[in-house]
Amino acid sequence: MMSGLAKYTCEACGQEHEDWPALTWDSPLQYNILPDEVKKARADLDSDFCVIRHDAQVDRFIRVSLVQPVHGRCDGLHYGLWVSLSEEKFLAYADKYGNREADAARYFGWLCNEIPGYDSTLSIPMNVTTRIGNLRPVVEPHQDFDHPFVRDYYRGISLAEAERRVQELLDVVSKRESGYGQ
Repeated sequence: MMSGLAKYTCEACGQEHEDWPALTWDSPLQYNILPDEVKKARADLDSDFCVIRHDAQVDRFIRVSLVQPVHGRCDGLHYGLWVSLSEEKFLAYADKYGNREADAARYFGWLCNEIPGYDSTLSIPMNVTTRIGNLRPVVEPHQDFDHPFVRDYYRGISLAEAERRVQELLDVVSKRESGYGQ
């Protein structure tokens, strides 16, 4: 178990930092499970948007941020997640994307990533709130949804649990970079 904050090398700047890296997913699970040929033919993914075209429907996703409160700390554990939006809300968000002056808006979405340590976190209902300044939207799970992740979000988690989650992420990244676990 770690003592204090994690040391990690930032992929963006190459420098070593001593704080918690964000726990992030590069894409929604619905994209990850597609065969490569389907991804190429029917899906579009960038750092903030994902669209998957099926025969009978189109699924639309945006990248969001969630901050998990941690007991005894003023900063929480940051997650970079994906949520699905309805066509109407996705188009409204996409229309304002990049406009630093756009008013904040609130949407309904469904969580689209599996968070380790919990039974399925797919389809947890989320409130999605955009932010002025073109920052990624923030999400909060619906408080009345009965799920351990939702309870942890509203009650907070211990420092030891936050450090365990970060160490688990760092272990996965380390194995990936060394060629193990691929």
